Amino acid sequence: MSETQIKADWIAVDWGTSNLRTYAMSRSGTVLAQASSPKGMSSLGPDDFEPALLELIEPWLTRTTTVIACGMVGSRQGWVEAPYASTPCPVLPNSVTAPCSDPRLKVRVISGVQQTHPNPDVMRGEETQIAGFLSMNKDWDGVVCLPGTHTKWVHISANEIISFRTFMTGEMFTLLSQNSVLKHSVGGAGWDDEAFNTGLEQSMGRPESFAANLFSIRAADLLTDQTPHQARARLSGLLIGAELAASKPYWLGQNVCVLGADGLSKIYTDALTAQAVPVTQTDGTRMTLAGLTAAYTNIKETS
Repeated sequence: MSETQIKADWIAVDWGTSNLRTYAMSRSGTVLAQASSPKGMSSLGPDDFEPALLELIEPWLTRTTTVIACGMVGSRQGWVEAPYASTPCPVLPNSVTAPCSDPRLKVRVISGVQQTHPNPDVMRGEETQIAGFLSMNKDWDGVVCLPGTHTKWVHISANEIISFRTFMTGEMFTLLSQNSVLKHSVGGAGWDDEAFNTGLEQSMGRPESFAANLFSIRAADLLTDQTPHQARARLSGLLIGAELAASKPYWLGQNVCVLGADGLSKIYTDALTAQAVPVTQTDGTRMTLAGLTAAYTNIKETS
């Protein structure tokens, strides 16, 4: 079936800060077609969201079609602000209707989740991925780790988000590797397990020495034959080790699911496995679609 012949029963949308991803869906949750663009939330004004969406999905429309969207599209700077649900709350919180001028569109945006105690925190988009995982793993209790620019650790019990904590580990890696003295040492696309494990063990064992261990990456470049990819792996190990040390109350003695992109998820999975933690690894995009499908089913059943 050609792209122009595809007609969606409904449309799933993952709309983040930097990218827009759309999926033409069947009623059963099968992906019929997909399209994406770099028109993320941060590049759009209030009146730009509907045209940006139509640019990708118009060939799939023949009538009024339900669109279920998650992510930063529901932020204060997004298409419509979808108020945060407060923890503890169901893994699929409420959704709100986005204003549309095209009569073929009926857009619902999934709310994020907020926490005020013990630490203020917010999420948008991750709740949908978690809902997708739980739709495939009924009655699962434990902790979901979602690695990324801002990695989240989320405690799940009885299909509710009980609490969560966000770590800026990915952003710190980018800042340190590109905008600090370490930019002269860290590089390459390669990887070194031994260097990563060294950094991981240093931060897990003595997290108070984190800042000093960072500079030793630069010193090792000047004084030894350390390669750029070894420096990169050790920096990653130091950062993830510091995160694991701080997040220990979440993962210690728990079932853990690492949910996200394969490469980064594997790094977290290997690091947790080294701590004798039982870990399940699953794909972020697949769980996003499963979560959007669960939201669509809920909305259809209650409408």
